Amino acid sequence: MPDLSAQPPGAPPTPVATPETATAGHTHTAPAGHTHTAPGGAGLRRGLKLRHIVFLGLAFMAPLAVFDTFGLVSEATDGHVPLAYLAVLVAVGLTALSYARMARRITSAGSVYTYAGKALGAPVGFLVGWSATLDYVLLPMLNALLAAIYMGAVLPAVPAWVWVLSTVVLCTALNLVGVRLAAKVNVALVIVQAGVAIAFLVFAVRAVLTHGRSFGTTGFDPATVGLPDLFGGASLLALSFLGFDAVSTLSEEAERPRRDIPRAILLIVAAAGVFFLAITYVMQTLFPDVSAVGDIVGASPQIARYIGGAAFQTVFVGGYLTAVLGCGLTQQMSAARLLFAMGRDGMLPRKVFGRVDPRTGVPAANVLVVGVIAASAVFLDLGSAASLINFGAYVAFAAVNVAVIGFWVRDRRAGRPEARGAVAAVLQLLLPALGLVVNVALWISLDTPAKVVGVVWALVGVAILALRSGGFRRPVRTPDLAE
Repeated sequence: MPDLSAQPPGAPPTPVATPETATAGHTHTAPAGHTHTAPGGAGLRRGLKLRHIVFLGLAFMAPLAVFDTFGLVSEATDGHVPLAYLAVLVAVGLTALSYARMARRITSAGSVYTYAGKALGAPVGFLVGWSATLDYVLLPMLNALLAAIYMGAVLPAVPAWVWVLSTVVLCTALNLVGVRLAAKVNVALVIVQAGVAIAFLVFAVRAVLTHGRSFGTTGFDPATVGLPDLFGGASLLALSFLGFDAVSTLSEEAERPRRDIPRAILLIVAAAGVFFLAITYVMQTLFPDVSAVGDIVGASPQIARYIGGAAFQTVFVGGYLTAVLGCGLTQQMSAARLLFAMGRDGMLPRKVFGRVDPRTGVPAANVLVVGVIAASAVFLDLGSAASLINFGAYVAFAAVNVAVIGFWVRDRRAGRPEARGAVAAVLQLLLPALGLVVNVALWISLDTPAKVVGVVWALVGVAILALRSGGFRRPVRTPDLAE
């Protein structure tokens, strides 16, 4: 079993393959500042430490993201948001272990695209990566839409499109400057979000006690909700955890990727899971029937006003704007790097997607493409956008679990010691299999329009694959990265 623990003090830098050494079957060390070369001579630059990666992941996830879909999920599950989060946490926890294992084994900005390609073959890897782009590329769009919803609660006279475009332009500009600046900005943004979230929790607990409500099993009792309703609501919540997987796209910019990326993945899931459960438990206790709030989509700003008055609602919305900026920065960052990995491998047009700016080390064209797509948020509603994003997320989650199983089978056939024994079977077969089953169940629970759009998107990926392989007559290029 590959060790996910830290490297010992004084250990040499993590070996990282370049295209030349990977082809030869060798690796060389990559100190800070090393670049993975892309066509044109420029590449991604190493410079991110563990703290940067964790804060980027939390910013992507956004601690305040718990408020995004509370009203929608509470209505869908008849007041069982905490239980729905618990169901998703099981799926995400199992999948996080698989991501950590794959990130320890393969350091690539391609994330699930590369993992699936190495374990299951390049064609499967491309189709999985293409499906994953549905959530990576559309998340900034959802983020801009949420900015309009929350600001509309405070300044309803301002058109929604103003907030959408302002958010997209600012996040795009910061991303074009460079990854280190974005990482530093996100540290401050996450701290602000955490402060606002803690204040919300304190006010909410006070409101529960003031109004004579009692803390019990509210929101957690599985006997009072149907399984289809529970999974239907839970299927919308994957986007709350997106961020733990996104940091795997930063593997080529981390100083010690084999140690820090797996650590960051597990830390992010653990912290977010506890926080989401605590916040939704108190909110559901306060409002067992969310329809009492009035506006289901904008329920959280209304709850903030109820528990802390107009002043706290303003502070809450201001804190959420920091979440919007943090999310926008990291979502655009991760989407651009996934597209970069696919462009570098020639699966997307290399001259557009496979290049980086030699001055900043940023795949600038990809950042702009994602920004343009994000601006389309002016045409969508929250529920539709969330479902579309989660389609790609569950495909990616399922594929990573399958990739772990695929590597376990391959390692056993090769006689590698890390694949032998009961412990290896549990960690590399049983747990990923459970993660696969739960993720497939949540995927099935998505609404029909989301699945239709997702399948159409996947078929477009098949068409691209056919085009790149000459009608499937030529072999598809395998991502050329060492393990």
